Amino acid sequence: MPITTAQIRGARGILNWSQSDLADRTGISATSIGSIENGQSTPRANTLQTIQKSFENAGIEFLGTDGVRLKTGDIRIFKGHNGLIDFYDDIYDAVKDGYEGEILVSNVDERQFIKHLGAYADTHIERMQKLVNKVTYKILIREGDNYIPGSSYAEYRWIPRDLFASVPFYVYDDKLAIILFDAEITIIKMEYPSIAEAYRVQFADMWRRATPTDTISPALKSVSDGKTKR
Repeated sequence: MPITTAQIRGARGILNWSQSDLADRTGISATSIGSIENGQSTPRANTLQTIQKSFENAGIEFLGTDGVRLKTGDIRIFKGHNGLIDFYDDIYDAVKDGYEGEILVSNVDERQFIKHLGAYADTHIERMQKLVNKVTYKILIREGDNYIPGSSYAEYRWIPRDLFASVPFYVYDDKLAIILFDAEITIIKMEYPSIAEAYRVQFADMWRRATPTDTISPALKSVSDGKTKR
């Protein structure tokens, strides 16, 4: 059953999204979204499906023809390009709302994130630069990898190639997120303090044994700094 215009407005209200925010996540113009919400146009079924999927990726649940609520529970799944944006928004919001601990990231090939984030990568990098004094950002990458686009706000270290895995994980606040780069990118975020702490301890041991990337030559490092290359 397709969602209604009232549910669209309600979902935006719960998430505190403007029509422009919804447009950014769906690829549908803000003008078109306004027309749909005001009843000035009748959207196609696939347009409503796109809007609904964007809301569901952000944690919204639709009930019947008029109900809408934020999903409950400790596990949340993000999917696709928009889901990855919502995941990075969750990290940013955690820091903006007061989290001042460490953000720990392991088994990272930054090229994958830049590829899937697209132009939004620059937005995330620029806003994290402004929060550099609030959190410590640590990233473990494969030994010899010189691509470090987040070096303006994060410290990178190398782990041996034989210990590098293809499944990255993030630990921040009381959350653990595992990222799968399959045909469609999938992020599984778990909000269990004990699980987050277990991965935090594991990361700390890997970090102690990792090699600082300050051996990267200035020429290579300059390519990694500033705007991302796609």
